[in-house]
Amino acid sequence: MAVRSLPARGEFTAPANCTVAAALRAHLAGQSWSDLRSLCLSGKISVKGERELNPARRLAGGETVAWSLTAPDPRRMATRPEFSIVYEDGHLIVIEKPEGVSSVPYERKERGTALDLIREAWRKQGKRATATPLYTVHRIDKDTSGLLCFAKTKLAERGLHNVFKQHLAEREYLAVAHGQVRPSRIESHLIADRGDGLRGSTRRPHEGQHAVTHVEVIESLPAATVCRVRLETGRTHQIRIHLAEQGHPLVGETVYLRDHTRAGRSLLPSHRLLLHAATLGFNHPVTGERLHFASALPPSFEAELQRLRRR
Repeated sequence: MAVRSLPARGEFTAPANCTVAAALRAHLAGQSWSDLRSLCLSGKISVKGERELNPARRLAGGETVAWSLTAPDPRRMATRPEFSIVYEDGHLIVIEKPEGVSSVPYERKERGTALDLIREAWRKQGKRATATPLYTVHRIDKDTSGLLCFAKTKLAERGLHNVFKQHLAEREYLAVAHGQVRPSRIESHLIADRGDGLRGSTRRPHEGQHAVTHVEVIESLPAATVCRVRLETGRTHQIRIHLAEQGHPLVGETVYLRDHTRAGRSLLPSHRLLLHAATLGFNHPVTGERLHFASALPPSFEAELQRLRRR
């Protein structure tokens, strides 16, 4: 039986000790695992009245599981905050990057990156979009929104490269993590493969990159915590890894969930990763002037935060 042949709506009581996908497969005989995962990821499944996007969530048993083929797909509903240029001079440019946009192309033909957004904005301003080079000096994750800086000259590139290499930039993020997070200083050594193909911390001496994250609690929610996170170092996925390894993956996280799901903990649904690069400060690489920028939470982040507060 194909997914399209299902009734538009239905519900059932979940059996004990199984995942959402397994409960669906037991009730909807003949459905493939991939079809059932697609139902979850497209926002068609709810558990106890709450949308459930994680097919691997473990159920205790007795929960009401429902499907609605007409439910809107959160991936299409998610609105992209408007791109903006925060600061620009002859040497550098600072932008507010929307979530869902790569900082730089990860594949040769990738389009719609932050670089493309900058050049598109220049075209609208009547500038020659390809006349000025853009040099990558730091990055934020594709699914993270917020402040991002590029150099426009080789002189600025060298200076900014030194700023970020020596961890001289001031960088603070706003994040929402599962559970009740405590203020902490998290320190570890991060490696590209912890043994399962994912980045993570290692206990092996003399391996990996030193990483330090400072976490401050801003607000406690019913099932999550709003945090201000300051980076002492800036490693790939550092905040996401450190909080996940503390038992508090970010809301909207899709990668660093192994320990959380193995422990049978449920995930809060979210249309986006709740991580925003809110503050960026550094000395201008050419003039030496102190620059400091702040970015408000975008509407997509605020909407998820308000929903979590009402939960």
